[in-house]
Amino acid sequence: MNQLVDTHAHIYLPEFDADRPALLQKAKTLGIEKILMPAIDSETHTAMLQVEQDYAQCIAMMGLHPCSVTGNYEQELKIVADYFQQRKFIAVGEIGLDFYWDKTYVQQQYDAFHRQIQWALQYGIPIVIHSRNATEECIDVVKQYPGLKGIFHCFSGTLDQAKQIIEAGFLLGIGGVVTFKNAGLDKIIADIGVKHIVLETDAPYLAPVPYRGKRNESSYITRVAEKVAAVLENDVDNICKITTQNAYNLFQLSQQ
Repeated sequence: MNQLVDTHAHIYLPEFDADRPALLQKAKTLGIEKILMPAIDSETHTAMLQVEQDYAQCIAMMGLHPCSVTGNYEQELKIVADYFQQRKFIAVGEIGLDFYWDKTYVQQQYDAFHRQIQWALQYGIPIVIHSRNATEECIDVVKQYPGLKGIFHCFSGTLDQAKQIIEAGFLLGIGGVVTFKNAGLDKIIADIGVKHIVLETDAPYLAPVPYRGKRNESSYITRVAEKVAAVLENDVDNICKITTQNAYNLFQLSQQ
């Protein structure tokens, strides 16, 4: 299988503390050369940056996850801003809106989203969007920023939303959900094709079939690639090549 990029994996979380080196080696053996790590909040930034330091294939983003936007979100945003002043990151992420769990801090989520988008534009880097139960709202936000680029991570919207996202200059992040029987993502991918997508796992969450319900890991991205290839009736190596190039282009990754 060709070189692959897992564009979204929380490989730094405690779920991987017992066997992280083995899992990363397994991924590398399967051709997964780079694993991009979206940030969550200050409780995990240190762990994420340590994994980045320890493993060359793991590359960090920085941002405040919408589920971590609470009463102290101003302090959390200041921590993120400080990190951006200290060093470069490949993206601002994961950021966005989540109206699934709790709607207590809707206005604060919007505020954090807009401010982090402005940092992405300031630093000339893409954003990675979390949009659970808020895809339409996130589309409305990004349309306000011409020239902004990024990924709608774990895309699960409609075909119309997919087309709006592509029109706005964004890519769709496709992970294990595409292998779920009634997800409907296969029909959307069949319509839009491979040039507007990147592959991801969201490890340790959303493992693909046949691992559904278990801990996800970066090596399972090969299952996602195989499913996308089957849907598009395309060669899996070709799917790997195109989606990997999409990731390299968006995140300005080096080929090293």
